[in-house]
Amino acid sequence: MKEEKLGTIYAGSAYILWGFLPLYWRLVETVPAWEILAHRVLWSFVFMLVFIMILRRWNLFVAECRDIFSHWKKWVGITIAAIVISINWVTYIYAVNTGHVLEASLGYYINPLISILFGFIFLQERFSRLQWIAIGLAILGVSYMTLQFGSIPWLALLLATSFALYGLLKKVVDLNAVFGLTIETLIMTPIALIFIVQLEWVGTGALGWSFEGLILLGTGIATAVPLLLFAQGAKRIPLSLVGFLQYFAPTIMLLIGVFLFGESFTQVHAVTFSLIWIGLILYTYSRVSMRQVKQALK
Repeated sequence: MKEEKLGTIYAGSAYILWGFLPLYWRLVETVPAWEILAHRVLWSFVFMLVFIMILRRWNLFVAECRDIFSHWKKWVGITIAAIVISINWVTYIYAVNTGHVLEASLGYYINPLISILFGFIFLQERFSRLQWIAIGLAILGVSYMTLQFGSIPWLALLLATSFALYGLLKKVVDLNAVFGLTIETLIMTPIALIFIVQLEWVGTGALGWSFEGLILLGTGIATAVPLLLFAQGAKRIPLSLVGFLQYFAPTIMLLIGVFLFGESFTQVHAVTFSLIWIGLILYTYSRVSMRQVKQALK
């Protein structure tokens, strides 16, 4: 019971921090999204290397790297994962800093339902009628918004799809959270470093002894700390509880978008979000029920 309580605090804290992340990115809203991404990749890698050395896991990390890079399937898998999570990060930063926090929130509400669909398509997983209804409601919600606004919510769909694909790839290349993030950022760091150096060389980079420069240096901490908290929490609590806690982040984003950033929450948003919320309630209920049945059969 003590472990579960501790796990709930860890995982809940991670999702709360992820929910408030738009406030951090708004501190550098004048910096282009691709430049922020480059700094996020570079300083996350630096932070994770230091963290691994503090934990005295350097030898284990080196052994893991050798194993990954000596098997081409694992190497390809984690390289694609690194590219996909980079796309997710830059899309999220762009959405926040261009006034689309509500759409980003929508994306992370849709994400679990996209993951269900990917599980069916790629992992031959089978689902209950309630889970299919949940997916149908999400599709209906997005379709309604598309018809009413006359445009597809591309940012929300890209965020949801990229993160679901990232989760799928992580199942293929099974790594713990610390080594996984470190290797992914290691793969992308040469590109990020070249990009940052080029910007600084021509005098258009934001790095320096300034407020924005310090915020960019802190992107590694802002990225790694929630992930490490989540990793500690997820191994201590049931998956159903993780599934419930994950809605903290998009809910906080939604509130920040409406009440702090002044984004308009229209009737169309209300209908779309309501359909997706109902879908998520049905999905969560189905998952909890299935888990209880499995436990009863043991």
